[in-house]
Amino acid sequence: MSAKITVQRPGMLTTVQDFPGRTGYWHVGVPPSGPMDDLSFRLGNTALGNDEGAAGIECAMSGPALQFDEETVVCVTGAPAPVTVDGVLHAQWRPVRVPAGGTLDVGAVAGPGLRIYLLVQGGLDVDDFLGSASTFTLGKFGGHQGRTLRQGDVLAVGEHTGARAAAVPAEHVPALCRRWEIAVTEGPHGAPEFFTRADIDTLYRTDYEVHFNSDRTGVRLIGPKPDWARTDGGEAGLHPSNIHDNAYSVGALDFTGDTPILLGPDGPSLGGFVCPVTVVSAERWKLGQLAPGDTVRFVPIRADRAASTRALGPARRAAFSTVFSTAGDRDDGVIARRDGETAVTYRRSGDDNVLVEYGDMSLDLALRARAHALHQRLEVEKPAGLLDLTPGIRSLQVRVDPDVLPIPKLMGLLAEAEDALPAANELVVPSRSVRMPLSWDDPSTREAIQRYMHGVRADAPWCPWNIEFIRRMNGLGSVDDVFDTVFGAEYMVLGLGDVYLGAPVATPLDPRHRLVTTKYNPARTWTPENAVGIGGAYLCIYGMEGPGGYQFVGRTTQVWNHRHPEKSGPFEDGTPWLLRFFDRISWYPVEPDELMDLRSDVAAGRGGGIEITEGTFSLAEHQQFLAANAESIGGFRAEQAVAFAAERQRWSAAGEFATVG
Repeated sequence: MSAKITVQRPGMLTTVQDFPGRTGYWHVGVPPSGPMDDLSFRLGNTALGNDEGAAGIECAMSGPALQFDEETVVCVTGAPAPVTVDGVLHAQWRPVRVPAGGTLDVGAVAGPGLRIYLLVQGGLDVDDFLGSASTFTLGKFGGHQGRTLRQGDVLAVGEHTGARAAAVPAEHVPALCRRWEIAVTEGPHGAPEFFTRADIDTLYRTDYEVHFNSDRTGVRLIGPKPDWARTDGGEAGLHPSNIHDNAYSVGALDFTGDTPILLGPDGPSLGGFVCPVTVVSAERWKLGQLAPGDTVRFVPIRADRAASTRALGPARRAAFSTVFSTAGDRDDGVIARRDGETAVTYRRSGDDNVLVEYGDMSLDLALRARAHALHQRLEVEKPAGLLDLTPGIRSLQVRVDPDVLPIPKLMGLLAEAEDALPAANELVVPSRSVRMPLSWDDPSTREAIQRYMHGVRADAPWCPWNIEFIRRMNGLGSVDDVFDTVFGAEYMVLGLGDVYLGAPVATPLDPRHRLVTTKYNPARTWTPENAVGIGGAYLCIYGMEGPGGYQFVGRTTQVWNHRHPEKSGPFEDGTPWLLRFFDRISWYPVEPDELMDLRSDVAAGRGGGIEITEGTFSLAEHQQFLAANAESIGGFRAEQAVAFAAERQRWSAAGEFATVG
């Protein structure tokens, strides 16, 4: 029988996490989760003689009170907080023995920092989900019942290996402060393509303030608006921060409109916003300790000078509050460019990611085909150190362990792969037809708009009705025309995980069905699960409740199976995500009450009104269709461009944009 821990007081935002979290599922929108401050977490485990990744507890602002039924050794790390055992004060960063029946009480954070870590000798024994014990509360899986801990919960302690416990050496303890310097690398989206040179200079000399509305998905910052190098995002959206969706890195500084957000370990894997710099992997622990009101200064360093995440001692350089650097790579985040029939740009995204980007910044399925071919080749080769492959609209992000597969070596492998890729128009892929119900202008999406107007921004151009905004931006005669266009379209899935958990980013195969909109600025703080929205020229089905920025058109049934791994209803292969790359989605209308019944069917393991038919997609045949309808497509785009320009002029007159440099 293992020792048991009973939660007497849960503390704040208290969850079970392990390190490195849930890896290998970034391509379908499953974030790694894991401890937000990996360094404090891992140091606590090593102090106890545990494997450094053993499951432990993370909490924010205030710790828990826990009763142990057997004598157990623990270690509390992270932000400073009072630690008592049966009322007797003990130090952090060193093993503490809790007697059988004793109570460990961790109080409120009393100094710099935000998150506290409580590690237990032997680790916590909880079920894995997709290979990890880490809790992803937004997805309602992992850890203890997929949620934060509550009073009365009981946790089991794992078996201890017998390794000796010892205090964390003082020189290993990370320095916590109120004014942070954080090492970043340039890219993936720098100057002069996306930001002006002045924007980047401002970014490096600004002390950004940490906003109170921050969490594990991302740390929102307060700072100056960029001037921007572009007037808009074209097909990707009206705001110059908008781009065709690509994969994000944890630690990327994501400009959602004019708002900078440092993406955390529960952040999205895919999105359509620019990221000028990325926190290097060894410094991402700092994101977990940023508290509201703290200030952040970004310091550019050379990617090859970044510390290793494997280091837990002085080589990590965490005991210094200052980042020592002479400069960054001075290449605007572009590692290399390659000319040819299809141009390739290799963009840096931290010290552990390369974003391989094809062609011009346009929506072209031939570019997605090229990224798919590279994806397939790298999956077959599986070089040591390759961790994740995440495709976007015209890109593929390659994540590596730089200690095993350094970026220069990866670049050599990518060059070899590029030379061997087949022509894009040879692409023929499995492509299922997936017919789904859609509750048009669903009450839940109306509620989300009202919440946004009351809590975020009431004067946004897309309020109070997103569908009217879509009509206006596309020059359509009525909202009925929006309805007819959406229900007449067949949407091809180009990416998954756009807003978590298998959420598709899809575009109509017929360009005459491509309604172009911009995204919310700033983003919503709440979106109902399985809301359907349009952003840029793309449609998304939100995989779960959470933030979001696409313009709502309605709501559908679940695209993520919370009953996983049990196969049920439309879900196949024991996987929790419904959709696959290159699926073709079409809609049929249902009333809101009917949709709720269909959603109940899916939750119960039935079909939920989803019809799936196997098939294939040929890029050559699609290109023949485009050529045959080129005149009509050109006319549609010309009319759309006039409406887009008129909306942009209205935005400019209303002061929506910062001055464009």
